[in-house]
Order: sequence, then structure tokens, then C-alpha cells
Amino acid sequence: MADDSIAVVDLDRCQPDRCNYECVNFCPPNRTGKECIVERGDHYDEEEPYEGGPDQVFISEEICLGESCGICVEKCPFDALEIINLPQELDETPAHRYGDNAFGLYGLPAPEEGRVTGILGPNGIGKTTAVRILAGEIDPNLGRHADPPSWDDVMDAYRGTELQEYLAALRDGDVTVARKPQYVDKIPETFSGNTRGLVEGVDERGVAEEVVERLGIAPVIDQDIDTLSGGELQRVALAATLVRDADFYFLDEVTPYLDIGQRVTAARLIRELAADGDRSMLVVEHDLAVLDLLADSIHVAYGRPSAFGVVTDPKSTKSGINEYLTGYLDNENMRIRQEAIQFEEHAPRTGSAGDTLVEYPDMSKSYGEGEFSLDVAGGEIRRNEVLGVVGPNGIGKSTFAKMLAGRLEPDSGELDVALNISYKPQYIDIDQPMRVDAFLSSVTDDFGSSYWNTEIAQPLQLERVMEQDITDLSGGERQRVAIAACLSEEADLYLLDEPSAHLDVEHDLLADRLQVFAGTPAEHGHAGQPVGMREGMNEFLANLGVTFRRDERTGRPRINKPGSQKDREQKQAGEYYYAPAGDV
Repeated sequence: MADDSIAVVDLDRCQPDRCNYECVNFCPPNRTGKECIVERGDHYDEEEPYEGGPDQVFISEEICLGESCGICVEKCPFDALEIINLPQELDETPAHRYGDNAFGLYGLPAPEEGRVTGILGPNGIGKTTAVRILAGEIDPNLGRHADPPSWDDVMDAYRGTELQEYLAALRDGDVTVARKPQYVDKIPETFSGNTRGLVEGVDERGVAEEVVERLGIAPVIDQDIDTLSGGELQRVALAATLVRDADFYFLDEVTPYLDIGQRVTAARLIRELAADGDRSMLVVEHDLAVLDLLADSIHVAYGRPSAFGVVTDPKSTKSGINEYLTGYLDNENMRIRQEAIQFEEHAPRTGSAGDTLVEYPDMSKSYGEGEFSLDVAGGEIRRNEVLGVVGPNGIGKSTFAKMLAGRLEPDSGELDVALNISYKPQYIDIDQPMRVDAFLSSVTDDFGSSYWNTEIAQPLQLERVMEQDITDLSGGERQRVAIAACLSEEADLYLLDEPSAHLDVEHDLLADRLQVFAGTPAEHGHAGQPVGMREGMNEFLANLGVTFRRDERTGRPRINKPGSQKDREQKQAGEYYYAPAGDV
């Protein structure tokens, strides 16, 4: 194979007991007597450990003809093989590779003292591998998985780079690390107790009370962890990380389940901690507006998910995000996406004019005396529109969705919705040991049809998870499966609660109209009538005191720094959602 190609075998998908070794039998080098694709048990010595079963296949990258052949990829009935031409500009030495025909990572992010470094890229591209290396959990093997290099070899490989000093400190054990996990809904599985015990138990800087107050988790400080919502768990996890006294902080997805106000507060806390001394902050985040607000520089990660990933040299935050969106990296002279991610260039829509699908009356719901209550102003949902629902966490958005879906009865207001409704809840609870394809086929008769594949499976990138067990999926993969299940049902109205949690920026959704929720979180909420986008966003953002502008190059939303000239001008003009036309 050419030096710039790799072979990847997905061991979760390779099922030799269910095939006839088509890859082995049709491989051109094999047919000339060479051993290009063989059984793993034949490739290794019996005493040498290797991943995968002995009957699964191994591909010799030295013999393989490369992506230009690709016959084995086409013949594999389980889509378990990939032959990939690496970018010609790529350094041939990976920072780490997990094994023969396994994922490889090229490049590493460089933490900087007193600064926040961001990583932007799709899931499955090696961001977690990079962080585990920087956290000292795995040693970089420079691709030499069978004969791992010494630390002296690693230092030689990175001599003269921005990583040299950090890796030297890591080698010598002089780096302490604090990590916030990506999937906060897993915290109750590893910690039993209340919020206070978790946060105060790791408070090495003596700032727990201040951080708890600023993140708004004082009301749940004495509640058991397993009773908290996703938004509360996210803020508790962030608090438990930021109260640590560490040299290197790794924050994996700060924004899922948080409203925009909570996201801005989190960003401010992170920036303040970075500026306090010589701490290094590394943040993986898909919310571009928040990443733009908190990061001093970013690394773009690209490649082929589960096959290989590349981490670029640091870029300015604005340039890095814009290059990621346009799909072209300027310094690297590299195209990483065929089509740019587009944002609307015109002013926000004034609302759709479709026929009314359903009208709902004034309603109210109370969970008991002294508990949360919600009142809803009657309104309508139109055909052929996307109605966005916005408001702080704990303000009743999920309660409203459950009432529409018939899962909660309102205390007042006769709700007679004679519709077929498909509902995706906020928190994904699919724990039955069942393959994805079996689960999805159980919810729709269209599973596998041309229409279903084109309109649901392909946009949600489900192809490579179809034969996996649902319980083995990542949070983002589960989210996409749950969305697919919701959209696969025949329905008049689709209710999706928090559909973007853990998803990449490519999956963003734009609404036609907005319904704004206001009030006091955890006490009382009020749901207004659906209104146009500009009116709704101005109302919502004014409640939070946050203003947005558009990037002049890509049109993407950017959060104005609080108190900046642009922030003051827009607040004075009453334009919280983007600057007026002609003033971007």
C-alpha cells in the first residue's frame, strides 16, 4: 500500500461466522499468492496478544493496493472494512495508533498556560484519545503499537514543538489533571450521595460555595445525585471540576442540557479560572457560539470517524471556526468537507403562514403546593413548520411537551388533541439489549426502504451503528437513534425534547417560529404564544441580557462579549438577536 494509506477493520462488525470470507477470496494480492488479507489467528504468533477473534481478518498495509482497489470493502457484507488514502500533506507518523487496522490519531492539541484552548470536530475523530494522552492516561506510541517507544523517543519526536514543555512535565509526573466527563447522565452510576458531598468532597481551592451559587445549583445542593435533571447534572459536574486545584483542566462538552444563560455563565467561569495563574484549559465543545466566547485559540479535528483523526496546529478562534464551517483549512491547504455549512444570510423569519394543525387552550399544571407550576397561553401549531421552544431550564418546557403528547394531564384547560403524536423525550432511556436495526424496524414498517434510508438513516448517519447493540452506543449515537425512532413513526406532530444534545454542529436545526418560556426556574413558568423568530429571540435574549451578532464571513451567530460596544449598542436598539441589517 502507498505510504499515505491505512486499512481499518471494525472488529465489532467483522463477523466471520456469518460470511464466506469474501474479502479474503476476492482480494487481488491474495489471488496472486500473497497474504494481504488473512485470519488474525494466522497472522500472529500464539504467544503474542492481539485484539479481535482469531477468525476475524487482518489486512497487511504493506501489501494492500490501497483505496484505488477497494474490492474487499465492496465485498464485505457487514461494512467492516475501510481502505483510506490519508491526506498527502499529513505527517506520516501518528501520535498514537491502537493496533493493526485500528484507529490512528495524527497530531495533538497544545495546552497553553493561562489560556483556554478549544477542540472543534465531529464525534469519533480522536478528541478523547488526544485528551487521554495529555492527561497521562495513555502514553503516545507514535504508531508503534507492537513495540512502544520510550519517553525519550516521544520527546525526540516533539522536540522543538509547542508540546515539548508540556510532554516533559507529563513524563516527569509534574502535571495534575481535572476532567469533566462528556456524558453527565452516567454520573449517578459512579457516585451515590448528594450534590454537596460530590462538590465539597473535591473542593481543593475552597471555592465550592461561590461556584455553586454562580452556577445556580444551590437549590439542589442537598438533593441526591440520582434525582437531578440533565441540566442540573451538567452544572454539578462542571462545579466539581472547577473547584479542583489542577494544572490542566479538560472539559468535555459543557453545554448539553444548558440554556443560553447557563452556557454564558459557564463560559465566564472557565475563562476566569484560566486567567487565574498558570492553569491550562482544554475544551471540547460543539456549540460554536459558546466556543467562540470562551476559547483563546482552537484546534480543528478532521478525518474519518472511527478510522483516523487529524488535529491541526492552533488557529485563532474566529478563523478556526470559520474554516471548519467552510470546509477548507487555509494553512493546511486541505478540504475537509465537500460542502460548506451554511447559515441564513437574511434577517430572522417573521413566521410561517401554514394552515393550523392544532389549537391548544389556556392551560395550567401544578405539581403540588409549594412545587413547580406552569401556565400556558393558548395558541396554535401550524402545518409544515418547525416550532422552536426556548427558555431557561426548569421553566416547564418538558411539562408542556408531555401535556401535548398526552403523557401529563393539565389541571385546567381541556386539551383535546385528536392527532397522532410522536414524542422523543429529553433523556434517552433505551436500555434493552437490542440491536439498532431490530429496534428501528420495530417502530416502522418503512425500515430499510429507499425513502427511509434517504430521509432518515443517511442524514442521521446511522449506517455504521445499525448492527451495534443500543446499550453500547455513545450519547450522540443514542440521540440520533432516538430521533430516528421518533421521525420513523407515522404522525401528524413530532415532539422532540432536546434533540441536539451531544450532536455535532452539522446537525443544527432552525425554527420557523418560537414559543418563549419565562418565569422563575423550579418555581413557576409561563409559556407565551408562538411568535415570529425575531420577536421571540429578542424577548428570550432580553430576559437573559445576552446579545448576538452575525459573523461577516459565514453568517454564523456569535455572542457579543458582555459590556462590549456591540453589546451596548444592540441593547440600546432593542436588537438582541443579531445586529440590524447592514450592521453585522
